[in-house]
Amino acid sequence: MILPRGQALLLPANPVFIRTALVAAFVLQVLQGQLTAAPWVPDWMSLVLVFWTIHQPLRVGVGTAFVAGLCLDVHQGVLLGQHALAYTVMGYGAVAMHRRVLWFDLRAQALHVLPLFALAWGLQVAVRWLAGHGEPTGWGVLSPLLTALLWVPATWVLLAPQRRAPDPDETRPL
Repeated sequence: MILPRGQALLLPANPVFIRTALVAAFVLQVLQGQLTAAPWVPDWMSLVLVFWTIHQPLRVGVGTAFVAGLCLDVHQGVLLGQHALAYTVMGYGAVAMHRRVLWFDLRAQALHVLPLFALAWGLQVAVRWLAGHGEPTGWGVLSPLLTALLWVPATWVLLAPQRRAPDPDETRPL
């Protein structure tokens, strides 16, 4: 595959770093849920899941999304399967579009993943509504938008370990 002009060649992703990023996203999601109950806050777990599903679809996929969703369901004490369903559908969409998304710049990538975040949010709202937990508020629509806005900084942070040279050398141009 020929890289687009200006795009750096990346090192292979470290599986330990991928797992650490997923655990950190889970912890952020849990802390966020304990600190605030605002419906507009970004979904950190979905952001990291979609990122790694697009960049490493053989290591992180639908199964990882399902397990992460179940862990969030159990921890938050919500309807079992609410996050699992949303993250599984979102993971399937990310796997389906992972080759196409990487050809765009970061802003266009954020626009491509926005429907995935909106779909996951909509599924969670629909499951809660069908279970009789009340109607959604209007501010919840901001959650997928804020999550998509975080795509660019998340990409910079999560790809940083892959950008460094394996053996730094002053005479090597790459």
